[in-house]
Amino acid sequence: MLIHNIDPVAISFFIFEIRWYSLAYIFGIILGWYYAKKIVNKLKSKNGNFQELNSRDFDDLIPYLIMGIILGGRLGYVFIYNLEYYLENLIKIFFIWEGGMSFHGGLIGVIFTIFIFSKKKNINIFYFLDIISIVAPIGLFFGRIANFINAELYGKATDAPWGVIFSNVDKIPRHPSQIYEAFLEGLLLFLLLSFLAFKKKLIFKHGIISGIFLTFYSLFRFISEFFREPDVHVGYLYLGTTMGQVLSLIMLFCGLILISILIEKKNEL
Repeated sequence: MLIHNIDPVAISFFIFEIRWYSLAYIFGIILGWYYAKKIVNKLKSKNGNFQELNSRDFDDLIPYLIMGIILGGRLGYVFIYNLEYYLENLIKIFFIWEGGMSFHGGLIGVIFTIFIFSKKKNINIFYFLDIISIVAPIGLFFGRIANFINAELYGKATDAPWGVIFSNVDKIPRHPSQIYEAFLEGLLLFLLLSFLAFKKKLIFKHGIISGIFLTFYSLFRFISEFFREPDVHVGYLYLGTTMGQVLSLIMLFCGLILISILIEKKNEL
């Protein structure tokens, strides 16, 4: 049995603090940006359809993505998970270093900002969305590790030998659900999308990778929610499901619809 006693503050200097949560976002964005540029260069060298896309576009895209992730993720959490609390504590909305980000809100924010950016550049939006889908699991992996360090989004009680006691919560051994999600939504999803994109060459079928990302992230998130304690202020919803599972089902439906539309459109050509 493990006891969680990790300090969420990575660096502290007088009143100045840098938290692991913030570093996780920074590392995820930097590594994702670097890998995205590598993907662009690789695609341009192998397929003429990507000649309009330039690796420098991702330099310009980064501020849009950061804005979409932060604003979408934070507002998604505020409105979906804890609106009553934040209506009474408006200033707390800006305290993102304390945690409280919604993946589904961040996803909407990223899609919206990429839509604006692709229109500005006059480039097919799926060029960006597909590549972002491949690199997104990198950020998800670091984000879930940060959740573990913060001792948030912890799992249900368990008697498994790898159970973790989160001292700031209680003395009950719990599933390290954050680590489960880091593996499923981060590592496994990254390997799956990379395999399908490059080995099966689905990256050349614009939009399919985006649909697969939506589908498999939803499946992995839905599964991991069975081991995760629901937010106390939200609890369980319909038929014992959690908010994360409900949102994942919606996202799964959207992913399957997107794939179906793209396949049908391709067959009509």
